[in-house]
Amino acid sequence: MRAAQLRLEDLFEVDSTGGIFRFAGERVVLLDAVALGLLRTQLVQDFGERVARGILTRLGYSHGWRIAEAIRETLPWDDQHEWQSAGGRLHRLKGMVRFEPVQDAQRKGPEPLADALWFDSYEAEQHLTHLGQSKEPVCWSLCGFASGYLSAATGKDVYCIEESCVGCGDSVCRMLGRTREEWGEEIEPHLPFYEKDCLEASLRSLRDEIKQTEARLRATKKKLKEKTKDTDPSGLIAQSQAMQQVLQLAQRTATVDTPILIYGETGVGKERIAQLIHDRSPRQAGPFVAINCAALPDQLLESELFGFDEGAFTGASHARAGLFEAAQGGTLFLDEIGEISPALQVRLLRVLQERKVRRLGENHDRPVDIRILSATHRDLHQAVQAGHFREDLLYRLRVIELHIPPLRERADDILPLARAKLKEAAQRFQRDVTDFTPAVARQLLRYTWPGNVRELQNAMERAVVFAEETCIDLHDMPEEIEQAKTKTLPTLPTIKPPSWDTTSRTQQTLAEIEKEHILAVLHHTQNNKTEAAKRLGIGIATLFRKLKAYQEETLQEP
Repeated sequence: MRAAQLRLEDLFEVDSTGGIFRFAGERVVLLDAVALGLLRTQLVQDFGERVARGILTRLGYSHGWRIAEAIRETLPWDDQHEWQSAGGRLHRLKGMVRFEPVQDAQRKGPEPLADALWFDSYEAEQHLTHLGQSKEPVCWSLCGFASGYLSAATGKDVYCIEESCVGCGDSVCRMLGRTREEWGEEIEPHLPFYEKDCLEASLRSLRDEIKQTEARLRATKKKLKEKTKDTDPSGLIAQSQAMQQVLQLAQRTATVDTPILIYGETGVGKERIAQLIHDRSPRQAGPFVAINCAALPDQLLESELFGFDEGAFTGASHARAGLFEAAQGGTLFLDEIGEISPALQVRLLRVLQERKVRRLGENHDRPVDIRILSATHRDLHQAVQAGHFREDLLYRLRVIELHIPPLRERADDILPLARAKLKEAAQRFQRDVTDFTPAVARQLLRYTWPGNVRELQNAMERAVVFAEETCIDLHDMPEEIEQAKTKTLPTLPTIKPPSWDTTSRTQQTLAEIEKEHILAVLHHTQNNKTEAAKRLGIGIATLFRKLKAYQEETLQEP
């Protein structure tokens, strides 16, 4: 028999009673390709790509060796060469990959034992579907199969390596097979995946990495405990009651796998909140992929999100997965979602409804398992009324809404944030700057911060660069902050206090006048402490602290 004469019907047997399949006389089972892809994904996510490659390579090697032995005894081969060359056809008959031998007349050096193009590799397909594009070739079990088959057929240690792979963006998979001697030093990086103890070595390496990671985590936790009370457990600065409520809501909704729409002005920290939601969600082990929809023109944004097939447009020299596929198993954050075009809104709505994406230039869909978080500084309800944004898409995106208040409305966060950003900038620029003067603190509280936290960070970086002392002074700050004027309190209706007269008024202390004013404002707002704090121009925490002091004074009175 010749290798080209192999047919599936000659090798595959089905028991008439069902339940038993045989291939070349050996029992086999039918496995779904997607199930194998999910297994690969789980191995990569739980143990890392190195261990996953070792497991799948050794699995393929054992498979190839067993098949070579089985068909040697089962079929009458014309000669040894036909048996050796049958491995590629068996690859195809088993549904793993289409095989096409290559004759390279320009090759330098000895002819390899195997040189072939692989088409429709199930491994490359599944890796792209579940894990996205890789930096290295991904047909691990197929290379293992070819290596095992050729090693059994030749009686030599044969190693098959991909020099190109669809899974890492190449147009075709190409495999070369040589003996260890023929490969020389080039095979050294690949040997651990073929050796019998490669799994043990990989797992030992993984165990050491886990120990090192645990040690780093313990050190990080120790540092976190030493931080001031200004920092929330999420790692974000949240002294104001408004921001604490945002963080609490974000952490509660993180566990519910639904779309969330985050509202907030530019620079307010929308991506930080999205990252927090991802980190506290069941998808935390998956990727967090973010893109600013306003930063790219419409056509480029579409190709970035959905990916494209080879030749889909001018310059598309090879197929590439989009961000929807790159976020597989994790979270995709779409910042400034209000800027996308109506046409792209339609495509995004379909992804949310069908959980499938179609690359540009393709005619088939790819399933995606992702959570979509989006953010905007626009009022999308007004955009819907103006006809600029689809109402059905808005309903899909805003299953849950989060509103992040601007920095000017949470004054209690300004100084803690400023000190945190100052410390980060000092470390990054390697400057011995540790604090700012009281005059700087007053101006930071007076300024309205139209650019929010991002502007505050930039201001601290600038001040660290220009500071001549270890403490930042006013002349180190940007001009607009240095010259900021005191905020004007809202005008309140006159409330006549009981038994006020000019004589008694001039005899009161400043603290007593402040107390009466605070209580009067609180009375006017019908005990709404948030509104009272806003009118007084103080933080809600400051108001609570003063009210508690007044209460203690009352209890101490005889």
